[in-house]
Amino acid sequence: MKLKIGIIGCGTIAQVRHAPEYHRNPACRLAAFYNAGREKAERMASQYGGICCESLEELLKLELDAVSICTSNDTHAAIALQALEAGLHVLCEKPMAVTVRECEQMTEAAEKNNRILMIGNNQRLTGAHQKARELIQKGEIGKVLSFETVFVHRGPDQWTGNKNPWFFHKDKSGMGALGDLGIHKLDLIQHLLGEDIAEVTGRMGTLDKTYPDGTRIEVEDNVWAILETEHGIIGSMHAGWTCYGQERNSFVIYGTKGVLRCYDDEIYTLILEKGDCQEKYQFGGIQNNDDQKAGFAENSGVIDEFVSSILKNRQPVCSGKENLQAMRAAEALQKSAERGKRIVIARP
Repeated sequence: MKLKIGIIGCGTIAQVRHAPEYHRNPACRLAAFYNAGREKAERMASQYGGICCESLEELLKLELDAVSICTSNDTHAAIALQALEAGLHVLCEKPMAVTVRECEQMTEAAEKNNRILMIGNNQRLTGAHQKARELIQKGEIGKVLSFETVFVHRGPDQWTGNKNPWFFHKDKSGMGALGDLGIHKLDLIQHLLGEDIAEVTGRMGTLDKTYPDGTRIEVEDNVWAILETEHGIIGSMHAGWTCYGQERNSFVIYGTKGVLRCYDDEIYTLILEKGDCQEKYQFGGIQNNDDQKAGFAENSGVIDEFVSSILKNRQPVCSGKENLQAMRAAEALQKSAERGKRIVIARP
């Protein structure tokens, strides 16, 4: 019996990642679609089969096993809570929600209803990052001292083709480049290093992005951060929407015995450096928006991991509970930028 899947929100990420990857997974079938504008849901139902629902409530009353939430950030928590209370497993696009309290409510609802809550942090699932985590745990680079990570591209106005996307509106997105790109790296830092981020210093700015009328957008198009983990590993992060060349999405980790370079080379996706010696690895790339839109991106692994976790009754690699500390770090970065000082993240 195949898992019956509903997709809530039929915009670009649903079109280029969720729906195609569910369609390719033999253990599930797309059964229902809902979008605030009916036309997109109708197109997806026509392409993949299933029904187009008139409302969220109609979709949640169907005999489904799970849903993907691909709506604007401000709606993630409310929809996830309704779906979990309806007994459905939930895959929610990142960021998990717009406040830490909303995220906590989501994890509480998942535990209460014994349902899986997964967040679409696909960077945990890439081959290079998985191998890097393994090498760190084996002590191949010794004690980790510091790191630097960058995730920058041309912005959602470019890859969606919409010059005024909801990402640019604070009431819809809650955060700008931080919630779109930075949250990936905040999650990945803690996953690779095996430590929570404990202290942050942040700076945010709107350098270039504008609305169609020429006024600056109301969310940040760039964020810079100095981050310190609970055991004193210090590093930097830059996430931004103003890279008008090739996308950069890299992670470099420095240890007492060597260096790991993830997606920091044009040919090799992972390089282990020890003195003058190098071990080079070639894994698949990180999915990017241009490749997804062109239709030749590799599977992100997100959908397959979600489906597998349901079938095997286990927690996914990117669980909602594990994502909480990344959201705490994001919220702390916002406070740091507003107040102009370092913020210590309160332990739960």
